[in-house]
Amino acid sequence: MRDTRESRLLLVLLIAIAFALITVDIRGGEDSPVDGARSAAAAVFGPIENGVSAAVDPVGNAVAAVRDSGERHDRLARLEQENAALKAKLGSDDRDRSRLRQLDNMLKIAGKGQYGIKGAEVIAIGAAQGFSWTITIDAGANDGIQRDMTVLNGDGLVGRVTTVGPNTATVLLANDPDFTVGTRMEASDELGFASGQGDRPLRVELLNGKAEVKKGDRLVTFGSQADKPFVPGVPVGVVSRVDPSGGNLTRTLYVTPYVGFSKLDIVGVVVQAPAKDPRDTVLPDKPEPTPTPTVTVTVTPSGVPPVDGQYQYEQEQ
Repeated sequence: MRDTRESRLLLVLLIAIAFALITVDIRGGEDSPVDGARSAAAAVFGPIENGVSAAVDPVGNAVAAVRDSGERHDRLARLEQENAALKAKLGSDDRDRSRLRQLDNMLKIAGKGQYGIKGAEVIAIGAAQGFSWTITIDAGANDGIQRDMTVLNGDGLVGRVTTVGPNTATVLLANDPDFTVGTRMEASDELGFASGQGDRPLRVELLNGKAEVKKGDRLVTFGSQADKPFVPGVPVGVVSRVDPSGGNLTRTLYVTPYVGFSKLDIVGVVVQAPAKDPRDTVLPDKPEPTPTPTVTVTVTPSGVPPVDGQYQYEQEQ
């Protein structure tokens, strides 16, 4: 067909008709008025398509077989790609297993402390300039998240909510220098205040300057009035160093937090505080002490005395 004005108008008209038929067919659904025509066309052209396919497929398969037999390096390349894809899948499975472990540990903490939590995923981290440590989570006001709610994970205290949007929220991490939380020592119940120091251990000031504290002692959150911003009993960390008291009114401790703030992924926002203080029940089990192997050496004196002298029992004889 020659490219004339009439042919262009005819092409536009055919395209318009085609779009109209498609629109009518989609809106009609199973009761489409063109369904009958489509079925008739399938009945007429279906056997022809099957015959052509049956005739062409053996030829195509034969050509493919000849090509593959002569190009083994291509097949090897495909196998390498498949292996790479499998490794990627295994890596993804490992990550999924890791996240499931995180979620399971977090649910165990929530169960022990009777915390009502809303699970969330960390989707962004704040700029670390000026010692600002924050994360963004994918839960917000639409999920019941409010400002000054406690945030934890399967290891312990993560931080507190500072800013809330419709679907996201910002969390100030416990290692931020502007972060302060009331703490309570396990067993002794000594109270204090923990402050963040960036990538260094938390600094804790105990109210009792004469408190007996040693390395390895553990702390939990003391809790806040009306449970905001902190609910009680959330594991904070382990004492790593104790400054001498020196007669001061307070005593300074340095605490290694349970949470690794540089590798946060799954967290939980406490949307409902426990009915009563869980005290120390949420703390993890203490590790079993590893026995130190001992070696006993038995020395039997020989019958021949040393050159430089005799054994004492021989001298007595």
